Amino acid sequence: MNDFFNKVNKTARHYEALARSTARKVRFAISPVTLNQPIFVVGCSRAGTTLVYKTFSESKELGSLQKETHDFWASLHPASERDWSSHEIDKTLACEDDNQKATQLFYIGTGQRRIVDKNNQNGLSIPYLYRLFPDAHFVFIKRSPGDNIESLIKGWGKAAEFGTWSDDLPENVSIDNGAYKNWCFFLAHGWRNYCQSPIESVCAFQYAAINRAILDAREEVPEKQWHEVSYEALLASPVEEFRRLFKACELTFTPALEQHCSEVLDKPYNTFSTIGVDKWRQGENRDRVASALKNLEAIAADLGY
Repeated sequence: MNDFFNKVNKTARHYEALARSTARKVRFAISPVTLNQPIFVVGCSRAGTTLVYKTFSESKELGSLQKETHDFWASLHPASERDWSSHEIDKTLACEDDNQKATQLFYIGTGQRRIVDKNNQNGLSIPYLYRLFPDAHFVFIKRSPGDNIESLIKGWGKAAEFGTWSDDLPENVSIDNGAYKNWCFFLAHGWRNYCQSPIESVCAFQYAAINRAILDAREEVPEKQWHEVSYEALLASPVEEFRRLFKACELTFTPALEQHCSEVLDKPYNTFSTIGVDKWRQGENRDRVASALKNLEAIAADLGY
């Protein structure tokens, strides 16, 4: 009997949400709205972006689709139209039509004019997003190269989760002597040079490429709209760090949010192992990671590591 009522409640909630979404579509068609100070969470894949995104999504002042939006953004300007050179969307492609499509997606999906969004391909397209939404805030989470690359390597082993979009790539991907056949996470300029490389070299390339793109883009965004945090700082002081970020984004850090942040590490999002710092040193890929780190000294230093 409980299963029956649970199904009834679930069905009722589904149709209630559908009705609200339909009403928003009608309102938007009659009187389009504009997004106000949207928040974009950016960083390298496996750096902790989901932790930040999900925590911001707890705010009642923000709308959240509660999912990654790479399919939407890629549909506006497909990488295939640029010969799959990169997932970067150049800022010259920003236009009013893109603004309206994004606004419609988030407003109809959440009912709010201020939203938080996250997908790791967006780290390559910050100037484009800033031109679309000049009042946007960007929250950049960075992670030490050793742990980030260790997690990227593990992520590449989950192509069904992180590489389904790459089935149509024109290149033959045979990384690590064919151990990895699907390109995962994102394409940065120069990716074709790594299609036959060891996996640690590929992950080091991705780490350097997207973090460099984010640091370069920082120069185009007003200081008051740019916020940074390290994964390590979040692990050490989640309440204090999130309080700082919420205040910087002009959001209320409520007692409920404080409680959430005090417990957020107890049930980590989308992790492959117990959370911690310098885990790579005891990991199964430690020799690979150590080799990759030799080529990352410059970007690591610029990130503060």
